Amino acid sequence: MRVAALLPAATDIVIALGAGDRLVAVTHACALPPSLAAVPRVTRARVAGATPRDIDRAVSARSTAGAPLFDLDEPLLAARHPDLLLTQGVCEVCAVREDDARAVAARLAPPARVVTLGGRTVDGVLGDIGATGAALDLPDEAEELVAGLRARLRTVHDRLKAAAAPRPRVAVVEWVDPPFGAGHWVPGMVRRAGGAEVIGRDGEASRRTTAVDLREAAPDLLVIAPCGVGLDEATRQARGLRADQAWAWARTVPLWALDANTLTSSPSPAVVRGIEVLASILHPALFGDPPTRSAIRVDPLP
Repeated sequence: MRVAALLPAATDIVIALGAGDRLVAVTHACALPPSLAAVPRVTRARVAGATPRDIDRAVSARSTAGAPLFDLDEPLLAARHPDLLLTQGVCEVCAVREDDARAVAARLAPPARVVTLGGRTVDGVLGDIGATGAALDLPDEAEELVAGLRARLRTVHDRLKAAAAPRPRVAVVEWVDPPFGAGHWVPGMVRRAGGAEVIGRDGEASRRTTAVDLREAAPDLLVIAPCGVGLDEATRQARGLRADQAWAWARTVPLWALDANTLTSSPSPAVVRGIEVLASILHPALFGDPPTRSAIRVDPLP
């Protein structure tokens, strides 16, 4: 079976199922091991910007106009002859739109089968792993993978329960300018990590907010996890907030930068690792300090 994955999470799931050798096309944003470096990338982003504000304005303008945010190289995709195309129906900002993917799949010769991943919660993400395994005719591998992930979640849960750990109030900021509270599976990740998300709602889209709203939500801890951004840039943005007068109230609130690109942005097995890292941030006495490659505490300004 020849597989085209049109979102990074789908690529991650296929690889986690041991089927990376079936990938014949991936996105520009997919992280591939060296053994798969030659797999063609068939998408590119239409939006770019120097700052989070610039990117938000460009995304808003294109969305208002009904214009896609990504280009899909249809001739290259057709030349790869995929049997199965994996797409998503959760977020048009994060990957090729489902309707566009289905239209392209129908024009291929022969048409490719389309499987849409639509998990909006942690359990939904685990369900998508099962659906992908079924589409790849790897149901046993998917069942084993999900069972292992659930076992790791139980380990976190049992340790929190045994310690009767308190739940700190947490605000995960998915974009800093303008601020967005993280949505979809991230509030559920916070809950499973032993916290209580004060802005986002489990299973719902990320919510545009303000520094004032965040202050009034009275978080005990702030996590800066810009969607699709790695740790270095998240740290830079978090330090920028420390210097911003609009966020002066937060200078006494513990502030963490998170590698969102690998821990919270992708609805894939990565969410379980994200929960483990969040548990270390919220309850280091129970789980140890988080690895510095995943999260960094941003100290207050002198």
